Amino acid sequence: MDDHKRYSKPLTDYIESDFTKLNKNLTVEKALVKIRKEGVGNRIVYFYVVDEEEKLVGVLPTRRLLIAETDETLESIMIDRVASLPDTATVYDALEYFATYKFLAFPVVDKDNRIIGLIDVNMFTEQLLTLEPDVEERQRYDYVFEAIGFRLEQIKNATPLKAWQIRLPWLMATVASGTICALLVGVFEATLAESLVIAFFLTLVLGLGESVSIQSMTLTIRTLNSVDPSTRWYIKNLIREFKTTFLLGLSCGVFVALVVVIWKGALLAGITIGLSIILVEMMAAFWGLSVPAILHSTNLDPKISAGPLTLALTDMSTIIFYFGLATIML
Repeated sequence: MDDHKRYSKPLTDYIESDFTKLNKNLTVEKALVKIRKEGVGNRIVYFYVVDEEEKLVGVLPTRRLLIAETDETLESIMIDRVASLPDTATVYDALEYFATYKFLAFPVVDKDNRIIGLIDVNMFTEQLLTLEPDVEERQRYDYVFEAIGFRLEQIKNATPLKAWQIRLPWLMATVASGTICALLVGVFEATLAESLVIAFFLTLVLGLGESVSIQSMTLTIRTLNSVDPSTRWYIKNLIREFKTTFLLGLSCGVFVALVVVIWKGALLAGITIGLSIILVEMMAAFWGLSVPAILHSTNLDPKISAGPLTLALTDMSTIIFYFGLATIML
């Protein structure tokens, strides 16, 4: 079989059976005794919780188990929403899961939701780095690794110095944008002094802007893989993104405004923060669409470089819109 066809191979060819599963009715104390007795495998990341029928019902991160009271049951401290892969999944399906959820491992379950194995990101990456897919297959799967932050060929056999060269420029872009944001906040020092509640919600507004920009950027990059962007395409998608993010911003803005009014009794501050959320999310969508489109049109790689640039521009715009509106209204 050609190497590239391994991406379509069953995931069960790569799973490992050296993992720990615990019954949901066990107490933390008994679970620790069981773990010490049976061992935890080579790569301890998560413990998986099952019911009496051995069906997967939850996942238990190591830290949560260690800090819980000894008489608590695992059912009371586990996370009951588990991302798992079916035993019918392929290697490519697992790649998408790692890129989407950013977890370090996933359980693999059968049709009855019983765990049959575990796929670990370290082991899985090691397996995939031995593959040599052809050009067409590499292009098909590159975006999965790019979503994690690198290209397959960049990390394969890379020395620490080479990895430093690849990653440093984008970290420096983050440092630069953070410094500029700090300077911008300093410009609005008087606004902060007059309304402290504005400072309380700065992190929230920044987070909302970054989330929306990354969502828009990801959708745009996926679209650019299959279309040749034009001015008409750009305007059409920008209007659609503005409509979507207006509704998102309105929903989030109204909720946050109500929190401010109920918590601090500051109606004007609540309205100001709510309006700024709407503006910030729409501007974030603008950058999320525009940055990849511009990079693509100039023959630069939007997949790797768009993320840091989009986030930097979004953060700076958020500071300006947020404090600028507060300065005008308060």
